[in-house]
This record gives sequence, structure tokens and C-alpha cells, in this order.
Amino acid sequence: MSVQDQSDLALPPGSAELMPPEALARHRAFMRREAPKVESDWMQVDTYKARIEPVDASMIDRLHELTVSVFWPHRASDIELVLALGTGYLALDEIGRPLSSVMGFPSDDDFTMLGMMVTTPRLQSQGTGGRLLRRAMTEQAGRDLRLSATRQGYRLYESAGFTPVRLVYQHQGMARAIRPPEPVQGVSVRPMQPGDMAAIRALDAHAFGARRTVTLDAVLGVSEVIVAERGGEVEGYAMMRNFGKGRVIGPLVAEQDGIAMQLAAAFIMAHEGEFLRLDTIIESERFEAFVSAAGLGVCDTVTDMRYGRLRRAQSGPMTYGLAMQSLG
Repeated sequence: MSVQDQSDLALPPGSAELMPPEALARHRAFMRREAPKVESDWMQVDTYKARIEPVDASMIDRLHELTVSVFWPHRASDIELVLALGTGYLALDEIGRPLSSVMGFPSDDDFTMLGMMVTTPRLQSQGTGGRLLRRAMTEQAGRDLRLSATRQGYRLYESAGFTPVRLVYQHQGMARAIRPPEPVQGVSVRPMQPGDMAAIRALDAHAFGARRTVTLDAVLGVSEVIVAERGGEVEGYAMMRNFGKGRVIGPLVAEQDGIAMQLAAAFIMAHEGEFLRLDTIIESERFEAFVSAAGLGVCDTVTDMRYGRLRRAQSGPMTYGLAMQSLG
């Protein structure tokens, strides 16, 4: 019996001729224990076909519709920012409704942050997210990868070979009056000056694990930026911009809790009564207690996961606040 005949054994007689080519190909690959090919821009989803298209600036409304379906707070302007920084794909049904998305944000020559991985809830078991993830990983072959995994997506990413690193704690709420933290000796916080940019890039590259110059410059262009200085040297920085329901503090990079708290406090105290968010990957009871006391309690967690080398800094300047879960 031929290999092809063996791959059709589990099908009722004559049914292979009635199956859509995409579904038949996936069945045969499964029976042969082969990975299905992902070059096609079409896939069978439930009872209909979906098409895969590269994302571009014209798809802001569709991506916004997709994020709303999973209760992400992103506004159209937030999606416009990520579209300017990365490339990716969107799966659409036969009448153009968005089903799933994935984007990649490259840094250096050997690293990519994967993000904007969203699948509409009614299709989360139909394979659209996995199909787009496989395509993204194929295109980024040879690079170290990182992503922020929601609970819904964790098993998919784990099955694709991603390793959990640690939790990301999503702090948010209405900022309230706080007592400013005791300043670290010799450290002062001030607005960024043009001459600080080289130091900010160096701090960020160490903490993030790659030089993300394009992303950093784009976020800086829509943010208020402050730095922590000691003896004329920049030892930390923080940005804050409009995002989601209010404002987000991030990225925030510092070498110790005290400096991170000084930077965060400057923004929190200046925006008392406003909705603020800060996503931190640092497991520091002191820092998290301070942020929570300021009204930004933990409302959710995601998991930082990697494929390839562990590149995020474990000592020295570290990321106390993410720019965005999709951007790291």
C-alpha cells in the first residue's frame, strides 16, 4: 500500500474527493506525522476558508476590532504605533472579518519580539493562532524570540518550543496621593535632555537584551521622558505616554528598586487622580508594594517566554516597566 493510501485510511470511502484541499493536506500530514506546510495564504476554519494577509496601515480598524474582542484596552492610536514598528499577518474570514493576528518587532540582527498575537474567542480552538505563529517563526528562523503569553495562549507557545522566564505583573488603577520614596543618595530625577539619548539607549540595550533603536525612538517621540542622574551620569530612565484607558509608564529601566521608585513616583505624583498602568517583570516586593500603594494594583499577569537564548538582563540595569506587552 502506498504512503498516500495509508494517509487516507482513517477517512470514509470516497470522502477524500469531497474534502477541501487544505483540509485534506492537513489530514495527510497528520497521518504521516509531518508538520503541515504554511506557505499557503488560505486555511480551512470551521466550515469556511480564511485568508492570510500582511498587515499594513489600512488595517488599523480591523486590528482594533480584534483587540476589542479579547478586551484589550488598545486604542486606534496604540495600534497605529505598533503597525509603524513591525510586520505581521492578519487572518480574515470570507467577508473580511478579522480572526487572528501576529506581528514581529525585530531588533539587532538576531532578535525579534513577537506581539499583537490575538485570536477572536470563538475561534481560539480552530488553529488560526497556531497557523500564524508558525508562519512568524518560520520567517524569523535563526533569531532569538520573545513574547508575552496570555493564559489563553500559553499552551500554544509552550508546544511551539517557547520556555517560560517569569511573570509580568500588570499594575493599573487611579493614581492616588502617596508619600514620595526616600531618594537614593546622590540620585536626582529630571526631564531628559538631548545629550542623554546615548545613555538611555545603552541602558535599554542592556536591560532588554538587544538594541531596539527604532522602537525606542518611536516610543520616545510620543512620550514624556525623565532620567535618574548621579554625579552627571544617567543611571535610569522612564517614559510615559497615552495608552489604553489612560497613560502607561514604560519603558522604565533602573539598576535598583530605589531608583525605579523615584522614577515611577515622579509620574504618579504628577498625575494623581488619573488612570495609570505599569507592567513590570521585576519580582520585587518593595517596588510592587510601592506601586500598589499608589493605586496601581495588580489586575492581571502574563508570562514572559523565550525561544532561544535568555537575553533579558538578570543584573545591572533591568526593565522595571515594559513599553507594552507586545513590544517588551
